[in-house]
Amino acid sequence: MSVLRTFWLWVGAFVVVVALTVATAPSAPSSLTRINHLETLVRCPACEDISVAVSDATSAIAVRHEIARDVHRGESDNAILTSLEAVYGTSILLSPPTSGLGTLLWAVPVAVLLLAVVIGLRLARRRR
Repeated sequence: MSVLRTFWLWVGAFVVVVALTVATAPSAPSSLTRINHLETLVRCPACEDISVAVSDATSAIAVRHEIARDVHRGESDNAILTSLEAVYGTSILLSPPTSGLGTLLWAVPVAVLLLAVVIGLRLARRRR
C-alpha cells in the first residue's frame, strides 16, 4: 500500500470520527427540558413530599409559572433554585442541600451503611 493511500485512509477515518463526535454531542437543553427538570426538584408548598410537576395545587401552579418565567428570562438553574429558597425557605427543595447541615443528611446514612458492612465482615471472620 502506498504512503499516499495510507494517508488518505487516516484522513477519512479522522473525518468520520469527528463527524460522529459532532453528531452525537449533547446539545444545550431546551427551555422546556430545563423547566420540566426544575419542576421535579421543587416541592409543592401546599403538599407533602411531591414536586410541583405533579401537583395541581394553586401554589404549585404559581411556582411552575415562576420557574418558567425565570427560565425564559435566561436565569441559571442554580439562580432559580436559590431564589425559590429565598422566598419559600430551604424546605422547598425535594433533596437536601449538599453543604452545611445538608451534608449530614447525605453522609450519615452512608456512614451507617459502611459501619454495618465493617461490623458484618468482622463478625463473619470471627465465626470462621
